[in-house]
Amino acid sequence: MLTWHELGWFALATGAMALTPGPNMVYCVSRTLCQGRRAGLVSLAGVLFGFIVHLLGAALGLTALLLAVPFAFGAIKLAGAAYLLWLAWQAVRPGGTAPFAPRVLPPHGTGKLLRMGFITNVLNPKVAMFSLSFLPQFLDPQRGSVLLQGLQLGAVQITASALVNGAVILGAAGLTSFLSRSQGWLRAQRYVMGAVLAGLAVRIALTEKQP
Repeated sequence: MLTWHELGWFALATGAMALTPGPNMVYCVSRTLCQGRRAGLVSLAGVLFGFIVHLLGAALGLTALLLAVPFAFGAIKLAGAAYLLWLAWQAVRPGGTAPFAPRVLPPHGTGKLLRMGFITNVLNPKVAMFSLSFLPQFLDPQRGSVLLQGLQLGAVQITASALVNGAVILGAAGLTSFLSRSQGWLRAQRYVMGAVLAGLAVRIALTEKQP
């Protein structure tokens, strides 16, 4: 199984990624500004359930693939590195943006808030691709079940995402106002996240392949 050191590093990396505005964060913030913090937190709960779908799919898929084609582990890592480099370029390319503009949404009840948060995350292809590209760098078939390792990492990612997005929801009004006035901060954020993604890609590419 994975060490506490590895889990801590993974938590730090996923926490940094959670700080990057995307559909999940924008939806939760929009709900918070439209209906209050409770609606934002309920929406976040739906988003977190959506993470479970992506993480289970990634862990089960990787397990099945490695059982059928053991030497595919190295290829998966290289493909993941290439995808992370692409994400890094999208963050820093000329004209790239980091939107944090909440939409005007009609009020919804608790059940629909949960469903919409869940659907927003499940239908986000970037989350699925990120799970498939990011998890393999921490998996080691020689340490036992890849599925159990993936579930262990998934629990860490869900916890980190809950803490980061929960904090953003609680301070949504002030944060949105600050970001709307600070284009320089948004540009700096894009470059920082591009550097983080590029660093992760290099780490994946240089990690020794498993037999």
